[in-house]
Amino acid sequence: MSAITLQQNLKLQQKLSPQQIQVIKMLEYPTVELEERIREELEANPALDEGKPETPDNDNNEFDNTADGNTGNDDFDLTEYAADDDIPDYKLQTHNHSADDKETAMPLSAQQSFHEHLTDQLGLMRLDRRILGLATYIVGNLDDDGYLRRDLESMADDLAFQFGVNASDNDMHTALEAVQNLDPAGIAARNLQECLLLQLKRRPQTIDTTRAITIVEKYFEQFSKKQYETLAKRLNISDDEMKNVVAEIRRLNPKPGNAYATASELMQAQITPDFIVENDNGRLLVSLNNVNVPDLRVSKEYTDMVNEYVGNKANQTRQMHDAITFAKQKIDAARWFIDALQQRNVTLLKTMNAIVEHQREYFIDGDETKLRPMKLKDIAEQVGYDISTISRVSNSKYVQTNFGIFPLKHFFVETMQTSDGSETSNRAIKTIIANLVAGEDPRNPINDDQLTEYLQKSGYIIARRTVAKYREQLGIQVARLRKEL
Repeated sequence: MSAITLQQNLKLQQKLSPQQIQVIKMLEYPTVELEERIREELEANPALDEGKPETPDNDNNEFDNTADGNTGNDDFDLTEYAADDDIPDYKLQTHNHSADDKETAMPLSAQQSFHEHLTDQLGLMRLDRRILGLATYIVGNLDDDGYLRRDLESMADDLAFQFGVNASDNDMHTALEAVQNLDPAGIAARNLQECLLLQLKRRPQTIDTTRAITIVEKYFEQFSKKQYETLAKRLNISDDEMKNVVAEIRRLNPKPGNAYATASELMQAQITPDFIVENDNGRLLVSLNNVNVPDLRVSKEYTDMVNEYVGNKANQTRQMHDAITFAKQKIDAARWFIDALQQRNVTLLKTMNAIVEHQREYFIDGDETKLRPMKLKDIAEQVGYDISTISRVSNSKYVQTNFGIFPLKHFFVETMQTSDGSETSNRAIKTIIANLVAGEDPRNPINDDQLTEYLQKSGYIIARRTVAKYREQLGIQVARLRKEL
């Protein structure tokens, strides 16, 4: 039988306070999510009010949760809350946008959704009630691009299991044909080839259209690989005639559903910048985009309740004490929330200012070749924050500049070595690649080997596979697919 022993271990642990956790979460919110989070807190905490403080407090808004110097059966010091009529506005007023600033966002007019547009058309067609129901179900299964990504057999099974509707293969094909006859042409296609064919068959039938249908129907793989010379030989047509056929196909819309996004979908697709960088005659001004973020303060009603309790000894009943305890908890929560917002703003501004300082030459004229190599560690050392803090700030955040809106990660650039031993950014190399491809002869596009050779002669130590990776990141196809007649 083993002996029972008693051991003592010393362990050092670091735990985050609720306020620290709240600050960390605040850092991760982009502007749109922050606005929603504030609305949630305003609804959940009655001690938190919108509006600027009436009597700004000169202290630092820190408070102690310990019961120091309490009397009677109180487990907290009420005078601490009675002394504060309000808390100063958490927003930084220097270089900050307020609710009074003029908004430049263009309003979006309401428009009909893609699915509503199709359903309305179905209602105007003379369809059997059964086929109309199946066609409506098919419309509901179209994706945002207008494609039907599900096979008819699976949809028929769903109709049987979920709604008790037995649809034959013939019924499903009849319903699909009805949907494919709606506008815009090309919708409800199962793949790109079918989408293009549906559009070509609805166009005026010319010699070019007829040839285009033949190519898409019989030689789609060769067409997708841009093997135009082979196609011209198979159709026994000249290069100029082939150009006309290719132009006919390029007029088609590969995503016919895209033109029917709703106003709300367009609104969601818009990017709301978290920062704004303005160039004032060479002086770069950084501000937070807090136009829609409300001013916050502790509710005067709650602080008045505490004042009344402290000043009226006769009214200090157990019931009233419980009410004041609740008020104290809500005031604490409101102060923590306001303080977390203030710390968030300070951290975001310090980080963004450091990024702008590091990439100053770029923010002056927008030349991407002037972006300097920069890592999270560089900014962390500059502002005195942990790397994880810089990562939280840069994640999912955007900045508006004179040259467009960019994610903060855009400015964290990898380092590349040059032949003379100096360092440059991979963004500069990507710009060179993009410029070379933009100026190439479309009949004889530059391949990856030629791009690599050019860069190496220019003094960049780079491998072909790296060039191919950068080209793909730029969304540039291989030379074979960029070739034109």
